[in-house]
Amino acid sequence: MLLKAQEYEHSYSIFTNSSMPEDHFFSHTSYTGGSTIESNNGKIPVSETFFHTPDNALELRYRSHADGKWDATVYRSGKRGMDHFEKPAFLSLWVFSLSETMTENDLPLIRLMSEDSSLSSGLSIVTLNANEWQRMLIPLDLFGNIDRDHPENTIGIVFSQQVNADAELHTLYVDDIEFMAEKPAHSIILKPEIKDAKGYAMHVDINWPQITDPNVHLVKIYRSCDGSIYQPAGIQQPFINRFADFTGETGKNYSYLITFLNSSYEESEFSEPVSASTRVMSNDELLTMVQETSFRYYWEGSEATSGMARENIPGRHNMVATGASGFGIMALIVGTERGFISREESVERFLKILRFLEGAQKFHGAFPHFMDGPSGKVEPFFGLRDNGADLVETSFLMEGILAARQYFSRDDEQERLIRQKITGIWEGVEYDWFRRYRDGDYLFWHWSPDQGWIIDHRLIGWNETMVVYLLAIASPTHPVPASMYYTGWASQGHIAQTYRSRWGQSTDGDMYTNGNTYYGITLDVGVNNGGPLFFTHYSYLAYDPHFITDRYTNYFVNNQNIAKINYRYCLNNPKGFKGYGEDGWGLTASDGPFDYSADEPVIRQDHGKLTPTGAISSFPYTPEESMKALKNYYFNYGHFLWGEYGFRDAFSLTANWCSEIYMGLNQAPMTVMIENYRTGLIWKLFMQDPEIQEGLRKLEAE
Repeated sequence: MLLKAQEYEHSYSIFTNSSMPEDHFFSHTSYTGGSTIESNNGKIPVSETFFHTPDNALELRYRSHADGKWDATVYRSGKRGMDHFEKPAFLSLWVFSLSETMTENDLPLIRLMSEDSSLSSGLSIVTLNANEWQRMLIPLDLFGNIDRDHPENTIGIVFSQQVNADAELHTLYVDDIEFMAEKPAHSIILKPEIKDAKGYAMHVDINWPQITDPNVHLVKIYRSCDGSIYQPAGIQQPFINRFADFTGETGKNYSYLITFLNSSYEESEFSEPVSASTRVMSNDELLTMVQETSFRYYWEGSEATSGMARENIPGRHNMVATGASGFGIMALIVGTERGFISREESVERFLKILRFLEGAQKFHGAFPHFMDGPSGKVEPFFGLRDNGADLVETSFLMEGILAARQYFSRDDEQERLIRQKITGIWEGVEYDWFRRYRDGDYLFWHWSPDQGWIIDHRLIGWNETMVVYLLAIASPTHPVPASMYYTGWASQGHIAQTYRSRWGQSTDGDMYTNGNTYYGITLDVGVNNGGPLFFTHYSYLAYDPHFITDRYTNYFVNNQNIAKINYRYCLNNPKGFKGYGEDGWGLTASDGPFDYSADEPVIRQDHGKLTPTGAISSFPYTPEESMKALKNYYFNYGHFLWGEYGFRDAFSLTANWCSEIYMGLNQAPMTVMIENYRTGLIWKLFMQDPEIQEGLRKLEAE
């Protein structure tokens, strides 16, 4: 029996870098009386000049008066799935005073904030020398009753005025605030090595061998413009073996070194230098750049045992996401065809994935939403009810492997084995069982082995789940009648109408058909004015919408209209958000400042958050508008938005926030849909499948 491996334990960091300049989104300042603390929009300013580790540090500029009070709170930005941590013993932070030696009365009082907003006992920094970064290493026990077994219950750190006020203006820089485990900081013997450096239009990509030394706390990157003087350019987590240095300049040569830092921030020796130059790139080269960088999420960033895609990076290391893996499989095919990896490497990875899927936990042939990569067991990440089959995620996975069955068509032993294994997995999915009732009109999303149909979610369009009905009709072993497309997905019955009007909070499209005009564009099918853009992507990464026509519309035309409505809404920008316009659009589902949300072009679901995959994955529908967005996001916002796996998940200029993660559901659609725009590769492969063709013929006959 396979047991789950221990999940990777992150150090519990409250602040390393602000993802955006000017101010730190996850902070708050306040003051009363004669006391003051400088702020930008009520948040702590960020310094890009003085920092302990690049790119920035927090700047506390304050004046304390006896008749007043000031506070500056730094909140931890929780990242999706980053929920396993080392057991801490100390609070570690680095502080710097530029021009004066500071004593206890000059320096802030430090408290920790719990999730209920209560504060710990306050502690003082006794003294601070001028012009040097000093580490404060404070035993957590000194703060009182801190739950060391659950560091996530501490949500922030508060700097505040001392009792004895001197009324003088002081400036303090603070960086690298984190909880540290009680273990020695060993010297690092491993010599750093840079394998490669490659220049693009405005960034240089460098990579190094995977780090296995557990004493490496961070990788520090240095850049030189002359090959002689090196300046700190960034840091990277030890589990990611590359760094994208967005220099913002084209046609320049750069040299790089890296070092390793241990948990005391003691530095290893330097690597040997490598050099690369940025260069002018054509539109085609930019498209390839985006495809390859997003592809890396699934190639380099995959879970080691299964080869499957993680839900997001950074996040859980062992947990894999079924639907994101299906999308990633299609990205791997694109990467193979484009030469990012060899066909031999691709075959090896696909056999690893398929062997994992054969042995993974399934329920009536369907996979769970999340699985543990080392064991293949279900991972109920969304709660105890989500501990069984997820038919939607399974269908996203089937999209990918059926495209792969067509791609690996050579008459050799390994590719025949790939096709054989895919056929077995595909034929094992009991789509008809998820009808729930013998003569039921709908397919159901979830089933739990101990709670049955407790989630009770009928699959009703219009949304991202059309692929489920299309595959269920096409299944060679467990098909459902083609009539279910109209009784279930496109139902115009009371249950379906109520469902649509409730989640859409509108009667527009509640009968599946719509017919209204939005921003000069008539929409045949869709709730409200079409919904978030991922509705036009997920089911159509493999299914070519040009060849899907039902009683109501052709789905390439319909999807194109939804993309154009999304674009014109952002052009109109009714809520006046920063960054919206002809090169800033793409409202869809993504990470957000506080939580994941599915944004769409209606007032109540527009939060000022732009998601690169929204516009870029729409290339087949809106090539000119998508290219404008791609260039804008890269050339104008790349200094915060571009990283080792391409575009980060989302950003808001209005909130001065950028996501710190990449998401498995959002990176692959950019690689795949750009390819469908350029060559139609995945569409052509998938639509050649005889079973897929037969399923569509059945639908056409209805």
